[in-house]
Amino acid sequence: MTLDTLDAAYRALQRRVHPDRYAAAGETERRLALQSSARVNEAYRALKDPVKRAQHLLSLHGIEALGETDTALPAEFLQDQLARREALAEAQSERDSRRLAALLEETRSEIAGLEAALAEHLDAQHALDAARDTLRELRFLTKVAADIETALAGIED
Repeated sequence: MTLDTLDAAYRALQRRVHPDRYAAAGETERRLALQSSARVNEAYRALKDPVKRAQHLLSLHGIEALGETDTALPAEFLQDQLARREALAEAQSERDSRRLAALLEETRSEIAGLEAALAEHLDAQHALDAARDTLRELRFLTKVAADIETALAGIED
């Protein structure tokens, strides 16, 4: 499913269940419309976010991918991220927006690769353990990208 298809489905569902359509209805119908609209919003946010979507799909198979007690990541991945964090700190302290932008682009590219690998693990291969591991890396990198974006916005202000 593409994001355009997801957006269209979301809008269609909201047109059907939005509370404004039930303003003249009884109390029970208005409450159900409000609950339905909230559920549609929640589902849309989960499906739109690759981390939340994969987390939900894995949970359907009984896999808690992002549990607090099981957070192991490969040593090489963690070493790469430590180097990335050091580069972020250095570029931020030097207020080097070009370097931050390049770091963000590199991180987004790696995120795109992980998203593709995750889709392959979940869809084509049904490799749930590999999907869990990839999801952990994806969540980690998503946080790194957000930190780079924050640093870049701080410099550009």
